[in-house]
Amino acid sequence: MLFNLLSPLADDLQVFNLFRYITFRTGGAIMTALLMSFVFGPTIINWLKSRQGSASNIREDVPETHFKKAGTPTMGGFLILLSISVSTLLWADLSNRYVWVVLLVTVGFGAVGFADDYLKLSRANSKGLSGRRKLFFQLIIAVGAAIWVSDLTPAPLSTALVLPFFKNLFIDLQWFFVPFAAFVMIGTSNAVNLTDGLDGLAIVPVMIAAACFGIIAYLVGSTVYANYLQIHYVPGTGELAVFAGAMVGASLGFLWFNAPPAMVFMGDTGSLAMGGALGATSIVTKHELVLAIVGGLFVLETVSVIVQVASFKLTGRRVFAMAPLHHHFEKKGWAEPTIVIRFWIIAMILALIGLSTLKLR
Repeated sequence: MLFNLLSPLADDLQVFNLFRYITFRTGGAIMTALLMSFVFGPTIINWLKSRQGSASNIREDVPETHFKKAGTPTMGGFLILLSISVSTLLWADLSNRYVWVVLLVTVGFGAVGFADDYLKLSRANSKGLSGRRKLFFQLIIAVGAAIWVSDLTPAPLSTALVLPFFKNLFIDLQWFFVPFAAFVMIGTSNAVNLTDGLDGLAIVPVMIAAACFGIIAYLVGSTVYANYLQIHYVPGTGELAVFAGAMVGASLGFLWFNAPPAMVFMGDTGSLAMGGALGATSIVTKHELVLAIVGGLFVLETVSVIVQVASFKLTGRRVFAMAPLHHHFEKKGWAEPTIVIRFWIIAMILALIGLSTLKLR
């Protein structure tokens, strides 16, 4: 909004020229989302506490140590969504349709999570929205977004899967692009949801991944940097750096309240939304495979669940003491802060590896 209102005035007042710079507006988005979290966080947490009452938000299939967290309000993802949405609308170029695609995916997936969290509280149980219904609504949103992205992206990249480590190599998925893109968005969304099991565990890797894709979006959307790094140029994607900045700021603000011991959980409202946002951003910037590296922690957690289920059904044995993977280490006696901080370190290492693909061509 500020870009659209103030940048035309730059010819008369030079100070408004700042709003033409994506880097300046990204910084503004980070600070706005962060400050909104600090200002509105306590009020929203108190409201969630009053709404939740005595309802249980702790699943039955978790280590016994989690039951002491009963009563901690969930649906904290509403604070994240509010901060991201307002900050993006304030600082991004609202004529850029990529911004709207990613923002609508984020809000749409967040709405699915909100419905799930609300049912958990209103029914006073931990089941919420059925898995099939949740997947159905995610599929509608993801397919619609994939078609829109394909329509916005210039050929030949509109249906392409770009391969990292290679200069000009990509695979034209043609009609398969839409189901592939939908899979990336839904898969990332649910992978973040699986990772969100300990205080602060999911939000920091999400923040790290968002920062990485803010850099990627800025580079992919610049002809100068894209040519220098020999990556595929996608015009207009640089504006997603502002959205990614809003994600970083909102994540930092939420971490203030979610740090151990957590005052609030993000719930499906936050985890589904943030995962969907990362997936959509990777689709637009044509770095879907790099997301699998940058978000490798989410992949690892998801694979642990798949392996556990497959092993038990096929052999009757469990590979892990409990899945997802962070619960396995809890069962092994690791303290919760130890697991969280070590997983953060892994997420940072994977992010650095993912960013290195920009130069290793």
